[in-house]
Amino acid sequence: MNKNGKYLFTSESVFEGHPDKVCDQISDAVLDAILKHDPMGRVACECLTKTGMVLVAGEITTKAYVDIPSIARQTLKKIGYTKAEHGIEWETCAVLTHIEEQSPDIAQGVNAASAAGKAGSEQGAGDQGMMFGYATDETREMMPLPILLAHKISMRSAEARKKGILKYLRPDGKCQVTIEYDNGQPVRAHTVVVSLQHDPTVTHSKIKKDVFRTIIKPVCGKWLDKNTIIYVNPTGKFVRGGPFADAGLTGRKIIVDTYGGHGAHGGGAFSGKDPSKVDRSAAYAARYIAKNVVAAGLAEKCEVQLAYAIGVAKPVSVLVHTFGTNRIPEKKITEMVVKHFPLKPADILSHLKLRRPIYQKTACYGHFGRSDPDFTWEHTDKASVLRREAGHLAKPKYHGEDIMLDE
Repeated sequence: MNKNGKYLFTSESVFEGHPDKVCDQISDAVLDAILKHDPMGRVACECLTKTGMVLVAGEITTKAYVDIPSIARQTLKKIGYTKAEHGIEWETCAVLTHIEEQSPDIAQGVNAASAAGKAGSEQGAGDQGMMFGYATDETREMMPLPILLAHKISMRSAEARKKGILKYLRPDGKCQVTIEYDNGQPVRAHTVVVSLQHDPTVTHSKIKKDVFRTIIKPVCGKWLDKNTIIYVNPTGKFVRGGPFADAGLTGRKIIVDTYGGHGAHGGGAFSGKDPSKVDRSAAYAARYIAKNVVAAGLAEKCEVQLAYAIGVAKPVSVLVHTFGTNRIPEKKITEMVVKHFPLKPADILSHLKLRRPIYQKTACYGHFGRSDPDFTWEHTDKASVLRREAGHLAKPKYHGEDIMLDE
């Protein structure tokens, strides 16, 4: 987005105990268990949960054996669903599975050797589709501020629950942050909404006071002012939660997973998919490209679209859009992207080291903007070469401070 004048923009995050996020985490836990023993395993794992039940279904082709019911139960336990009154209970819930192998019609398009058996054929894309990546210099993490703050509220809420800081909290919840912008720059937090599942014995007034003091204020800090609107559990109570209150499904929080509504989205979900699926790997590559473009100072905002045909290695299109913030022509930036970044599926998997069991931790709090070393798509190691090729542009700034680059 590149909008003049003052405007409001809102982004949402959900807690790790939200039913949809429970399903994302189970799907990615299954993926991790397979990749740990079979890095070449093909996984498309979906999950659904409702009261007392988890269903895991999909297509998996692997040499490994994994105990899917046990993985589902351990994931629920880790999240904190240890009592039935929380919405589901990890030991006593039913876990159903319906797994088949990957379709051979899809597999032949992904295999390194083509269906015709030509030697040296390249790995094709696992599906058709378009994927987007986005970056902005408005935060040090090069993420839009509303989604960044929303995720941090979600993380801190989980920390307060698990460490016993707020012992009455339960796993489910969600939050929303509205930021006021002026000519494209964030200036203040306009509204913060936090809804947290809790024990029935605690009062609404205590929850409001505790949540502001221990969660909202430490996260939002300088962005809060005397006019910021704060809503904590605006309906008055949130006792019934988890799968008891709402069904959950893998892949139903794709905007939470990405940029909170900033930038475009190709429509494909990430969780439960091995990295041969470009829905996941190419979205990571697009973020990697966009972040390096911004880190290099070539633009203040950057959106990258990659598009693929199933079974074909080379992308059918590469688009760089900088919302008018580019310091060199977009055509030149696109040429540099094609020259310096991995775009074919096999190259993306190799360069970003994606055939590893790293995905369960991506399944909540967003796939982007985090400093975890396993999130290789967050590296800015290409920024220096882009800056040199562009003519040694001045180092980009984040609110007056230099942006740190990977050299």
